[in-house]
Amino acid sequence: MPRLGAIAGLGLLGAFLAAAMLRHGPPRRRTLEERLADLPTAGLPLQAPVSIHWDEHQIPFIEAEHDADLAVALGVVHAHLRLAQIEMMRRAAHGRLSALFGPATVEPDGLLRTLGLTRAVPAMAAALPVETRAWLAGFARGINAVIARGPLPWELRLLGDRPAPWTVEDLLALGRVAATDFTWKVWIPLLRLRARPDWPGLWERMMRDGAVPVPGFAGSDMPGAPPLGWLAALLGRHGSNSCAVAAARSATGSALIASDPHLSLVLPNLWLIAGMRSPGLHAVGLMIPGVPAVALGRNPWIAWGGTSLHAQSSELFDVGDVAAAGIRERHETIRVRWCGKRTVTVRDTAWGPVITDSPMVRQGRALALHWVGHRPSDEITALLAANRARTWEEFRRALDGFAAPAQNMIFADARGRVGQCMAAHLPWRPPTPPADLVVPRGHRAHWERMAVGSDLPARWNPERGFVASANNRPETGGGPPVGFFFSPDDRVRRLRDLLSRPETVSLDDLKAAQRDVFVPSAVELRDRLLALAGDAPQRELLAVLAGWDGRYDADSAGAAAFELLLCAFVRRLRGRDGLAVYTAGWEPWAAIRDDLEALDPARIRAALRGALDATARHRHPRLGHPRWGALHRLRLSHPLGMLPLLGRRFRFVDLSVGGGNETVMKTAHGFASGRHAAKFGADARHISDLGDPDANHIVLLGGQDGWLGSTTFVDQVDLWRRGAYVRVPLRPETARATFRFHTELRP
Repeated sequence: MPRLGAIAGLGLLGAFLAAAMLRHGPPRRRTLEERLADLPTAGLPLQAPVSIHWDEHQIPFIEAEHDADLAVALGVVHAHLRLAQIEMMRRAAHGRLSALFGPATVEPDGLLRTLGLTRAVPAMAAALPVETRAWLAGFARGINAVIARGPLPWELRLLGDRPAPWTVEDLLALGRVAATDFTWKVWIPLLRLRARPDWPGLWERMMRDGAVPVPGFAGSDMPGAPPLGWLAALLGRHGSNSCAVAAARSATGSALIASDPHLSLVLPNLWLIAGMRSPGLHAVGLMIPGVPAVALGRNPWIAWGGTSLHAQSSELFDVGDVAAAGIRERHETIRVRWCGKRTVTVRDTAWGPVITDSPMVRQGRALALHWVGHRPSDEITALLAANRARTWEEFRRALDGFAAPAQNMIFADARGRVGQCMAAHLPWRPPTPPADLVVPRGHRAHWERMAVGSDLPARWNPERGFVASANNRPETGGGPPVGFFFSPDDRVRRLRDLLSRPETVSLDDLKAAQRDVFVPSAVELRDRLLALAGDAPQRELLAVLAGWDGRYDADSAGAAAFELLLCAFVRRLRGRDGLAVYTAGWEPWAAIRDDLEALDPARIRAALRGALDATARHRHPRLGHPRWGALHRLRLSHPLGMLPLLGRRFRFVDLSVGGGNETVMKTAHGFASGRHAAKFGADARHISDLGDPDANHIVLLGGQDGWLGSTTFVDQVDLWRRGAYVRVPLRPETARATFRFHTELRP
């Protein structure tokens, strides 16, 4: 019944939005000049005027005489560019989507309330240092000035929503949305497999392979309405590549740093670009909308990047036999548009909330979630201190306060040195992997002592002259185990190969690396399959595969043939249930390699023969074998693009694209049975040369402005495809000279 209600809710929401679109009309095209005219500029809560210089992509550089004024101006900029986006994040944090979207989001709201993303926020707010509270309060005042005096984004007007004023607590809650644990997305499909009789063997295999699963079956779109799309983007997977090259290995004679974060591929982008200077903060880089600190970027002395550590920041406990006295219940009221109210019962225990009470996670046993994010921590103070740091020691000390989401941080400084460290709070677990996905309740004792970043391994100025991270298993060497699910080594192996060449590394080399689509292990697996195929009759297909160089270029027939063959092979080898195990449980290629060793050779040959037949049938009589880009698509749409019929006007990009699951230029896709869209991957790129304050090259897959109809909504897509970047200076005088649009915010 709840599912039927959600389906009916989708229909109700679609009808409402269709009527609202007829009433409001489509989003109107807005030039950059018109968008900048939308900014409230007078009577703001400032001590002195603030200058904002904008380039043609609507990227700002903010100059403020006072730190407090910079916080306000940042709030104005974030709300001006991304108000609808951060409002959805705030609603998700509190589980209040249904007040806007109706019954279609009752189940997600119930799950969000059960997860308790905001349960630590009151304690976090109470413990904030005075300076951080003032910074957050100023940022909130800037957001509120836009809400009160600027035009509302089209989608908020369509939904009839005028956001309430933002508070410090709201900003901390939004930060908890950004801190969600990547393991949750891994666990949900694994829980469905846990009832299988072969589960113990599957789990043992996962612990051995230690690789995170691919992001879902090829071509499968997130079902349902826009709010579910927003939710998928907000709580989706986190990845990334990041590397730094020391001066001795650099063609410029200065340290270089490069990062390309991997998140859901949606519009608006989940990052924005900004530069800023005040007496206490001078930085440029990528920011998370609604978070008033630079997440990836640089200041005059150091630069920082990072990747998801894929840490085990959560634990699942079986609480099915906990006595009633050990369970606390509370009743949450969810306001549901058009349908009054719904009540959700949330059960809490000493081991965490019982997440299996949610229909979206329901299992046979009651399972409680214990999460680092349920504990108070202060990521904003940590990030601001890291933004202001001048040395490796200051940087590491700042990150000891950073708990979630756990990060593998990359560092470079103006003296040409590089380093790598971790930013996380983790329980002191024993070194051996757990015996099951759900651990005994006694493991709660491991959480009584927490490790911080300085307790975990780090690397400073290594002899090889570079550091690199790509969500791979980190090197051990003290401290508790970081986690048990990591990405395969393909990306980090490729980065190390590229950075280890005899020649020095240039900025152009780093730009090329961020677009690299070669996968060494693909060639190795291809060769094993060809050896098993022998003299199979599909000679033309076998020739295409044999001639493939392992690169996932958009025009590669070999990449398409290889991916189609793998999908067809595992389907025939393991059946549909087996395919679900591959995609849910571990890195599929490791499982395929294991199967090639362990299963009956006759069974393998039969499956491969059938797969070759199926793959050969994709050949077009005139055009020949399909190219990878014909199958592998880059599709970018606003969450409203998920609406049937009406959604077509909110789908902005459908292009061929190279890359794949484990290319450095990540465009993840799952098993490829045919035409599909990349759902997750490199959604932004950043490169800096520490020898030149203005040599900062950044690009978004999409655009800077979240305003539908804006000319800077998707204007950077072509730059991203071509491997081009926007130069974003650190020196204010350069911004004044090169950013030709100017806004002055006045008290």
